[in-house]
Amino acid sequence: MTYFEMTKTVIKNLFSHPATLMYPAKPAKKTHLTRGHVTINPDGCITCRSCQRKCPTQAICVEVKEKTWQIDRLRCIVCNCCVEVCPTKCLAMDTQYTAAMTARAGIMKVTVSGPRKKEPAPAES
Repeated sequence: MTYFEMTKTVIKNLFSHPATLMYPAKPAKKTHLTRGHVTINPDGCITCRSCQRKCPTQAICVEVKEKTWQIDRLRCIVCNCCVEVCPTKCLAMDTQYTAAMTARAGIMKVTVSGPRKKEPAPAES
């Protein structure tokens, strides 16, 4: 009996369309939920290290003294945890996929300036 079921499945698959897309030839469908890579707005980052603590693969490294934010794209699994935990919402998930990378070309380092502080008005004499 199982041979008949298997033959039925084989014949059905021969005459149907493939279930997957032919990705490089046909572009992938993108929706608002598509996760491509993490981006940062350096002006909004306060170097609180929340994203670094929440990252399950330790792909994010925040240096408070140097005011740098660094992500290793080869380690990042695009899980969106860092974006959800960011208190200033300076991290975002871009829908564009990044190209394939070689060994260490995937590290992106950004110098953050932090939120702009309001300067006091000059005193009039």
